[in-house]
Amino acid sequence: MIVTLLSRLLPFFIGLALGTLAPWLWWLDREAGHRFAERQWTQASRVYARPLELYPGLAMSPDDLVLEMQAAGLQPGSPEQIGRFQRRGESLDIHVPGFNFPDTTQPPQRVRVEFSGQQVSSVRAEDRSAAGLLRLPPAELGNLMPLDDRDRTLVALADFPPLLITGIQAVEDRQFNHHRGIDPRGMLRAAWANLRHGQVVQGGSTITQQLVKNLFLEPDRKLLRKFNEAIMAISLERRFGKAEILEAYLNEVYLGQDGATAIHGFGRASEHYFGLPVQALSPDQIALLIGMVRGASWYHPGRNPERARARRDRVLGMFLETGLIDPAMHDRAVARPLEIQSDRQRRARRHGEFLDLVARQLRRDYRDRDLRDTGLRIFTTLAPSAQSHAERALTEALPRVESSPNELQGAIILVEPASGEVRALVGDRRPGQRGFNRALDARRSIGSVIKPFVYLLALAQPDRFNLVSPLQDQPISVPIAGQPDWQPRNYDGQSHGEVPLLDALANSYNQATVHLGLEVGLDDLFRLLRQLGVEPGSDPHPSAYLGALSLTPLQVAQLYQPLAAEGYSTPLRAITQVVDSEGRAIGRYPMRMRPIRDREALALLDYALRHAVTDGTARSLSWRLSSDPGVRGKTGTTNDLRDAWFVGYTRDWLGVVWTGRDDHAAANISGAATAVPVWATLFGQLPLREQPTHWPESIEWYWVDWPTPRLAAEECQGARAVPFIAGSQPTELSPCLDNGRTSRWRRGRR
Repeated sequence: MIVTLLSRLLPFFIGLALGTLAPWLWWLDREAGHRFAERQWTQASRVYARPLELYPGLAMSPDDLVLEMQAAGLQPGSPEQIGRFQRRGESLDIHVPGFNFPDTTQPPQRVRVEFSGQQVSSVRAEDRSAAGLLRLPPAELGNLMPLDDRDRTLVALADFPPLLITGIQAVEDRQFNHHRGIDPRGMLRAAWANLRHGQVVQGGSTITQQLVKNLFLEPDRKLLRKFNEAIMAISLERRFGKAEILEAYLNEVYLGQDGATAIHGFGRASEHYFGLPVQALSPDQIALLIGMVRGASWYHPGRNPERARARRDRVLGMFLETGLIDPAMHDRAVARPLEIQSDRQRRARRHGEFLDLVARQLRRDYRDRDLRDTGLRIFTTLAPSAQSHAERALTEALPRVESSPNELQGAIILVEPASGEVRALVGDRRPGQRGFNRALDARRSIGSVIKPFVYLLALAQPDRFNLVSPLQDQPISVPIAGQPDWQPRNYDGQSHGEVPLLDALANSYNQATVHLGLEVGLDDLFRLLRQLGVEPGSDPHPSAYLGALSLTPLQVAQLYQPLAAEGYSTPLRAITQVVDSEGRAIGRYPMRMRPIRDREALALLDYALRHAVTDGTARSLSWRLSSDPGVRGKTGTTNDLRDAWFVGYTRDWLGVVWTGRDDHAAANISGAATAVPVWATLFGQLPLREQPTHWPESIEWYWVDWPTPRLAAEECQGARAVPFIAGSQPTELSPCLDNGRTSRWRRGRR
């Protein structure tokens, strides 16, 4: 009777199971195929430094090129291998990795770069032919606005190293090319191996099953999940080719964390742990990453180096066992240390201050939804070697000029004058310290840094002023409506009587500057500052002639950019180009050069700022710099000794240095004693070229009976050659001419 009952119920239960299971199997099959076909990889937007262009004549030292390469992830080693370089005296042999630049794809190539002093003398390919222009892959500065907590670098299957492709199969799924999604024999083999070793040394899941788990399923160990995984793996194998599945796996597998961001795929893991593109990995590095597939946290090379090395060596043994490497290569790889880039994870924090500027310019120029696309590549203007020098200058020089330890803070802006590109930005004396960005947000009184613009307004009126015009450096009282009269004093407390305009600026005489400022007008000064791209405020006060304006170091750099660029003004920029994940440009930042009027006056001001360095308040640069390429500059000190500035420029660099206390307390500092040493420390590390002067045709030189505004001759005692805008030279003659020592004055020559 029981047998009869069971025989009647069995078909019912079988039918019920099939009726339930069949739709579930159909849904799993459909869902796997649909979701795999429609998958969209998310990538964080990457921010890169400027690609360094190498060519004969480039002003750069071998040491700086090494800094640039290391920032881009290249490492010392045999140049036989991609991503390695070797230095031999004044030359470097480099195996440059390939890179997809916005305008072209540059393949890997071996080159030799030779130097002559502080300059590149030749760039030659491996066959000794001239390589022409060569670009280094840019250093990655960080990620910007990721959409989720996953980060990856997508790599095509053909671009993965062959050893990685075959090695991952040797370790994770040796039957990958023969099974149809699941490998029953592999499961049994893994179970037996694990039993023999007393621990998990092999996994039973195929690569396809692992991909399914990573893409679609929760990482639990329930039997139902394993069943779903197997069915979906079979579905993928039925619908898609092995190459497509393997490429997806290599780009999806989980390989660790960078803070709160998960690292997915071998492309991103290679960049994160080694600072190299995946194509440049050595066998030991490939083995380390493949070993981490089993457990990225358990085998993390930074947190668990001994465990990670043992796992790496085990993987290398599998490579040897399967014939992927020979015994000699195995022995060399096993002998190598892990060599991960431990500072790679801190790079975004280290460049956070510069990335602040990048983010602000992006928000200014783009809609938010334009920046929500995944995989944007943002190319910036930062020069890693210059940034390193700027950070070191502030860190090393401040302790030498402050009266109490850690009393002062500082900021540095370094700009390429001709292009307006920001090459370095430091907002704290402790590199990488995130917080208040003084370079962008510290609005401090700029002191005498403003004075060149007062003098520029005067020199733009050649019928009234020239470099030898006498100014009265004597007490002055300026009436202010509703307030006591303003009575400025000089820094040294002394008045100097009648002085030439050139000396008044070079020595930064306050009283002479106010006398001159009242002649040119405060409204014109504010109008000029706005024309140069800086908003000075809406409440002008005569103290503005002496720098009673609060500006940031970046704004000060913007003011001086056209002075350093021989009269061509352009907005300072931190971004050159933005491209999407397909390499299409979605934003370009072309240079917008605007010539400034009164270029003759600018040429005279340039001469005066050179005089400020050789004979004025910045004359200490003569012994602080080992060589002077023709620096022009101006110190700045506030009356209460709270803020110290120096702005100086050469042919290739414009540098702004600010120092002071965060609490705005008096610090007994000055531009000459505090900011100049920091600036000199920085510029002493930069490649400097001689500063040429391109005088406008309307500039003429005359001998002057210095310091009086009278024409003289070269043989007159104390005579000095001074430039003038044609027709603005003095008309009174020196007594040395009247005494008959010469019958005429003559035009001086540069």
